[in-house]
Amino acid sequence: MDAAPVAIYDTTLRDGTQREGISLACADKVRIAQQLDALGVGFIEGGWPGSNPKDAEFFRRARDLPWTSAITAFGSTRRAGIAAADDPGLAAMIASDAPVCTLFGKSSIVHVTDVLRTTADENLRMIEDSVAHLAASGRRVIYDAEHFFDGAREDEAYAYDTLRAAVRGGAEVVVLCDTNGGTLPWEVEARVGAAVKLLGVPVGIHAHDDAGCAVANSLAAVRAGASQVQGTINGYGERCGNANLTSIIPCLELKLGRPCLRPGALPALARVARFVAETANLAFDEHAPYVGRSAFAHKGGVHVAAIRRAPRSYEHVDPALVGNRTRVVVSELSGRGNVLAKAEQFDVAVVPGVAGAVLALLKQREQRGCAFESAEASVALMLRREDAAYQPPFQIVDYKVLLGQRTGDEAYAEAAIKLRIRGELHHTAADGIGPVHAIDAALRKALAAAYPEVAAIRLDDYKVRILDGRDGTSAVTRVLIEHSSGTEQWTTVGASPSILEASLTALADGIEHGLWLAAAARARPGSKGDSDEGNDRLATG
Repeated sequence: MDAAPVAIYDTTLRDGTQREGISLACADKVRIAQQLDALGVGFIEGGWPGSNPKDAEFFRRARDLPWTSAITAFGSTRRAGIAAADDPGLAAMIASDAPVCTLFGKSSIVHVTDVLRTTADENLRMIEDSVAHLAASGRRVIYDAEHFFDGAREDEAYAYDTLRAAVRGGAEVVVLCDTNGGTLPWEVEARVGAAVKLLGVPVGIHAHDDAGCAVANSLAAVRAGASQVQGTINGYGERCGNANLTSIIPCLELKLGRPCLRPGALPALARVARFVAETANLAFDEHAPYVGRSAFAHKGGVHVAAIRRAPRSYEHVDPALVGNRTRVVVSELSGRGNVLAKAEQFDVAVVPGVAGAVLALLKQREQRGCAFESAEASVALMLRREDAAYQPPFQIVDYKVLLGQRTGDEAYAEAAIKLRIRGELHHTAADGIGPVHAIDAALRKALAAAYPEVAAIRLDDYKVRILDGRDGTSAVTRVLIEHSSGTEQWTTVGASPSILEASLTALADGIEHGLWLAAAARARPGSKGDSDEGNDRLATG
């Protein structure tokens, strides 16, 4: 097997930002570039300095920063009918001071005649002149053959002539672009193999995902001899996106044995993928291969039983290699193995028969509307409550909530709650912006004296889902609440035709789990409880 390195060319900051809904500030682009540099990708395309002020600013900032990756500027061949030295786009690339310039030109005769409205010969001169001009300025030049695969179907000889023109000009790498994203892997492999034999310089691949084949096309190109792969983190890009580097990189390193990052950097991949999504203000795809939270999550009972005996029996690679981990989720599809795995995760001793009892309760509650896949703290509580030695920190005896609106005033919510704490009854009341906020405030007020650590338990998110809207106002409501304290995060669930009852179940379980975590932290030698305070996400209901 060929073990030669493959150069990763990241174009997240240029092609990736052409995705609908992405707009990165210059500071965001710099931060992403620094993360990519830490991974050790070969090239970081910073943008098109001749197209907008933001990209020009990126290159000004990049000059003063240390880089191990090659910072790359992007641009087009010269315009038809003018000299390369007079082309403002080429001048902007040179002025960027980027050590590498990536130049794109047309390989499709249809684009040459109908889009550029020039001649086939002039287009060849545009390619060669532009590459030569940049090379003469001391820049390393990568040539992107735009629409190459479409062009080769239209006029194969001419498409390859455009590649030869780039080589004559001094391009160090010629990249074949599937710009419209409709080529299939076997054609990519054949075309790339032909170009490798023909050109005598390294060949790269730039694939788009319009047919869902960008990752496969990139790997097929490497099999055929390509030594550079262009793509973006998380596959961001115009239309359906670019080739997804978070899939390609581990495939190259772990499946094909082709190194492409700095040694030891691959476990940072999952973190970088999330960082880019967060910086771009996009929801991260938790089902993404390799790096998604669900990539190594196991739900089916048969699967979980198998991985408990042989961890790799349902995992194609060790998730730690890409910075991920094995997860077991529980649901109505679970078996006893799922429950036992959760007991181990939460360090709960399970006596014979308990796993089956918890599983039966879990399936019963799911049938009533709960969903435990993302509410692991609720599962942990069910397990603890089956332990005869477990003493819950509190029990809800009863509660009531009053809603109304006084004449001339805003609407109000008042909640009263009665708890049994360490054998004693505590009865408190509190106001709130809404009923859920009021009941949470009353619950915390009742617990504060006995458990001051409740102040450190924050509510981070509150999600409500109506399970069957056709039932109207009597429909079952599912409530998921995310809590945190310090570095710990957990989620609980409640379901009921009453949104308040569902919310109180999730709230109370969340606080009970948080108090258990605080007690466990105190019990660890040398540990101190968290002291973070705050809870400002409950103005709802």
